[in-house]
Amino acid sequence: MGVDLGPLVKEVRKQIKIDNLANKKVSIDAYNALYQFLAIIRGEGGEPLRDSKGRVTSHLSGLFYRTINFIEKGIDVVYVFDGKPPELKQMEILKRMELRDKAERLYEEALKKGDLEEAKKYAMLSTKLKDYMVADAKKLLDLMGIPWVQAPSEGEAEAAYLAVKGYTWAAVSQDYDSLLFGSPRLVRNLTISGKRKLPGKDVHVEISPEVIHLKDLLKHLQITREQLIDVGILLGTDYNPGGFKGIGPVTALKLIRKYGKLENMVELRRELSQIDYEGIRKIFLEPKVVDPGELKWRDPDEEGIIKFLCEERDFSVKRVMNALERIKAKRKTKMASLEKWFS
Repeated sequence: MGVDLGPLVKEVRKQIKIDNLANKKVSIDAYNALYQFLAIIRGEGGEPLRDSKGRVTSHLSGLFYRTINFIEKGIDVVYVFDGKPPELKQMEILKRMELRDKAERLYEEALKKGDLEEAKKYAMLSTKLKDYMVADAKKLLDLMGIPWVQAPSEGEAEAAYLAVKGYTWAAVSQDYDSLLFGSPRLVRNLTISGKRKLPGKDVHVEISPEVIHLKDLLKHLQITREQLIDVGILLGTDYNPGGFKGIGPVTALKLIRKYGKLENMVELRRELSQIDYEGIRKIFLEPKVVDPGELKWRDPDEEGIIKFLCEERDFSVKRVMNALERIKAKRKTKMASLEKWFS
């Protein structure tokens, strides 16, 4: 779930269009994106897309067509996959598993009652990303010529690292943790932009990408990045779920501005003694990351994509071919522009 900085970033978040990211490189938290695809791309009763062998393909559909859209817009994307989570995250992982198992039971009950709206809601909450889905996603990216990085630990930390080191312009995720990991820019809503139905309501809203600049956020809040991490710890992170009782975003910010850091908050000494806040800080300030070296974007293997998506996963040949034609058209336009520039 990450740190809920929503109320604190609202003054500095800027809505953008996908076109604004043309000619930029961005590092996408792959697990974050795949979970979104699995949750959103479903049938009327909440069932995911599957091939003839029963394998889920919703994530492949989202990954393929959304990435095609990025290519068409001139955005170079690199996907970052999670590695081994920090030990401090185990409690959050167990909590998520319990919530998904509960949602799965409620989904089955809703189906039995014939309540498709309720079933779809719980189906989205019960989304699970399995090992074969991750392997399929990496295979598809290889076939598409899109680079991906295997993080040694947190994917968001690696995505932020790529942005910090200049490999990419920004990290892309729905969570705000990338800012705590030091990404100079965070782009949200990129993988889910467009018209979306509000849960439980017959209402559709337009979701637009937005960018948050870390420098602008820190200046607006009048704190340092280290202090922003302490704000996050007070609110609750993946490494101390729930945060501190009775402390919301506004109060957390006031406390950090007043005391400077967690150690100085005498009234919270007992609560602080119950968590490894120094360990949490270290995860954000000194995350386990890897330098990927050169990132290469290649032409797609069209035959390989057709074989994998259409022959093995039952995708529509016509739709996939049309999507690949969009890549060809973009490549021709790009080459024509280069020739005109150097002529």
